[in-house]
Amino acid sequence: MKASPAAKAGFGAGVALAAFGAIAFSGKAIIVKLAYRHGVDAVTVLMYRMLFALPLFAALAWWGGRGRPSLKRDDWVAVLGLGFCGYYLASYLDFIGLQYVSASLERLVLYLNPTLVLGLGWLLFRRTVKPRQMVAMAVSYAGIALAFGHELRFEGADVAASVKGALLIFASALSYAVYLVYSGQVVSRIGSLRLTGAATSVACVLCLAQFALLRPLAAAVVPEPVIWLSVLNAIACTFVPVLAVMLAIERVGAAVTAQTGMIGPLSTIVLGVTLLGEPLNAWIVAGTVLVLSGVWLLARSR
Repeated sequence: MKASPAAKAGFGAGVALAAFGAIAFSGKAIIVKLAYRHGVDAVTVLMYRMLFALPLFAALAWWGGRGRPSLKRDDWVAVLGLGFCGYYLASYLDFIGLQYVSASLERLVLYLNPTLVLGLGWLLFRRTVKPRQMVAMAVSYAGIALAFGHELRFEGADVAASVKGALLIFASALSYAVYLVYSGQVVSRIGSLRLTGAATSVACVLCLAQFALLRPLAAAVVPEPVIWLSVLNAIACTFVPVLAVMLAIERVGAAVTAQTGMIGPLSTIVLGVTLLGEPLNAWIVAGTVLVLSGVWLLARSR
């Protein structure tokens, strides 16, 4: 039975929201690189990003909860768990893993995420994985491999450290995959806006606490451009894309949202070329074509 025009339009809107969220998220790396030029570290940049994002997400949680019953105990447990694993733990493990592996390897491991979402969906909820979804994912992975594979270099590397780093990054991807899978279940109960605001507010508080534990108070004194970059990061590359991704999950599900998100790393490259003057080569062009082809095949898999 063919899907109705309304259903097709809803699916298309969901894919578009997921793609927009992935592209907006990808601007985060560009802003962070600009902030790093002022001599600040990752923990400080993360703290300021979440400091400015916290009021936005708290307001979103309030807005999404207007006229709704108060959250039950099970709902609060879900919010706390999703905030911890989806936006705090995944980021923390990612930062630790980057101490041991290159950024190129980190990106490749993180983009195992769609596979993990599909696998968890099958393992936990016995969801069917369509052949076309597998093909679409394979095409997109081929594009990522073309774009980033040539950057991988292991000459002289400490093998044990590389394995440790790769496992930490894999754990980060798994943590975020758990968030995507379970948020798809919780969102139908309490609403996407309310869940997004509450869970990300939890992550913001945890990131602020991490800074307080790991850095002296003096580390909060940063150059003025870092403040304005952090405001931009909090709004355009955190609040807006998080909201877009949650709305996409509500429309098309966690697996499709995660697979569409594979466009993110390549959009980072495009922004790097245009804003940072980074080089563009045939590997990147070919990878971009394949990833976009995979997203198109995914949209046709409905």
